[in-house]
Amino acid sequence: MTTETTPLRGRICLVAGATRGAGRAIAVQLGAAGATVYVTGRTTREKLSEVGRATETIEETAELVTAAGGEGIAVPTDHLEPEQVRALVDRIDRERGRLDVLVNDVWGGEHLLVFGKKTWESNLDGGLRMLELGVRTHAITSHLALPLLIRHPGGLVVEVTDGTAEYNGTRYRENLYYDLTKNAPLRMAFGLAKELAEFGGTAVAVTPGWLRSEQMLAGFGVTEENWRDATAKIPDFAVSESPVYVGRAVAALAADPDRHRWTGQSLSSGGLAKEYGFTDADGSRPDAWGFIIAGESGTPDVADYR
Repeated sequence: MTTETTPLRGRICLVAGATRGAGRAIAVQLGAAGATVYVTGRTTREKLSEVGRATETIEETAELVTAAGGEGIAVPTDHLEPEQVRALVDRIDRERGRLDVLVNDVWGGEHLLVFGKKTWESNLDGGLRMLELGVRTHAITSHLALPLLIRHPGGLVVEVTDGTAEYNGTRYRENLYYDLTKNAPLRMAFGLAKELAEFGGTAVAVTPGWLRSEQMLAGFGVTEENWRDATAKIPDFAVSESPVYVGRAVAALAADPDRHRWTGQSLSSGGLAKEYGFTDADGSRPDAWGFIIAGESGTPDVADYR
């Protein structure tokens, strides 16, 4: 293995919310680049989170990181509990003495998401829980992990969200709580970029496109192997992307010595693929957000965005 194939060898990363989906893929791709990756989540082989999926566990994610060429370390953590997050950061400090990359991907609120209702018709407890899962967790994790990250210049913070600033800033995401939850990481990245500047740190927001997560595939009744079957009913699903794509996007950012040029910005997997030259697992380069925006004023050809 060379530094060209493992540019993150010796880097210490924390992917908060890595049980499945984008977080798992980001952790695995950081591992493929040689990093040591602490992965957290609430679903373990012994305990199920409120998401209710036993098919993915945080231990399995760590094993996938190691199998990819890095070192995966599973630390079951509820990021709504400051003491658990503090213990996590203390462990990283004790074992490694540094933190180079923090990926804030905690979410797990899809089961609470309901469209087609006004705010006053929606379930208040469910809406507030979304804000807890997608905003409060990120704030707690940043508060407790950033003192370790700024100990060495060049740290990177990635706020994972759904939607670019261009899209979310001018369009309503059809559920007020979800809209707030997915806009908050954009502002967090912007604000953290200002705060980290004097320490040589970089903060960005990154969004996947139409993500073929484990839950999305299950909802459409397909697998990653036959996902195109779903396009018979939903043609636009042809522009979707596997989690590998956003994983490669974050790994490319982490390995870029000039990544500070992106600080404070909102980035997408499709946009970063054009910049860094990586592809999705199938060799394509989907640009879901470009396709979605183009579709608001016309009927774009999927082939032009894949």
